[in-house]
Amino acid sequence: MEISLQDLCDKSRTVVLKAGAFIASQVGEVAAAAIEEKDLNSLVSYVDKETEKLLIEELSNLVPGSVFFTEEETVERQEGEWRWIIDPLDGTTNFLHQLPVFSVSVALQHKEETVIGIVYEVNREECFYAWKDGGAWMNDRQIQVSQTSSLSASLLATGFPYYDYERMQAYLEVLQFFMQNTRGLRRLGSAAVDLAYVACGRFEGFYEYSLNAWDVAAGVLLVQEAGGEVTDFKGGDDYLFGRELISSNGKLHGDIHKVIQQYFS
Repeated sequence: MEISLQDLCDKSRTVVLKAGAFIASQVGEVAAAAIEEKDLNSLVSYVDKETEKLLIEELSNLVPGSVFFTEEETVERQEGEWRWIIDPLDGTTNFLHQLPVFSVSVALQHKEETVIGIVYEVNREECFYAWKDGGAWMNDRQIQVSQTSSLSASLLATGFPYYDYERMQAYLEVLQFFMQNTRGLRRLGSAAVDLAYVACGRFEGFYEYSLNAWDVAAGVLLVQEAGGEVTDFKGGDDYLFGRELISSNGKLHGDIHKVIQQYFS
């Protein structure tokens, strides 16, 4: 099948924006009784599920025969030549508490290589997107990672562990080091947005563990196409399904990785 990735990215963005508009229309509308707790501190509502169904229905039309790997499992997870990896609402807890930041994250893989990544931050109406070898973009403007080369001048993002506490001590030691040796750390509550913000230069780096593929697949491509670097905590490439990730502007990757490896080894 001959597919123009740029054209497909444009069409996919239209679908993602439609999903984001639905999410925006539901802010403050979800009753407490309609919220489920899937696992410890992992919340879901009809908004997550209906958004996922919308995305599946419309994206499947763009690539006939494509399969899906999604957070809410509203469709069976399968393997296939073309596979969408979807988080319909990354930052559900923020959404339910009416706090920014939350987003839609959609990635498309061809033969297990991510070729399209789209992250739409609903509150600021910022759509970040990239296709393989096409650069990274935000609302029709090309973006790139920051050029900061000093850890002391960097702003980093992370995510707090909310159920996997076995490595908490190592996490806190890394947190303490970066608190004392950077301009600060932020915890936004949406890994997809954290990665998008690394891609556009708002953050110099982002790290977290206990992540899922749907949290990061789109954002990883954004960072890579914007000139940044992504690895797992060991410095390897098992960041999509390995449940841990470091992303950076590239210039600081060695410094960030050295600290994390020291405490998480």
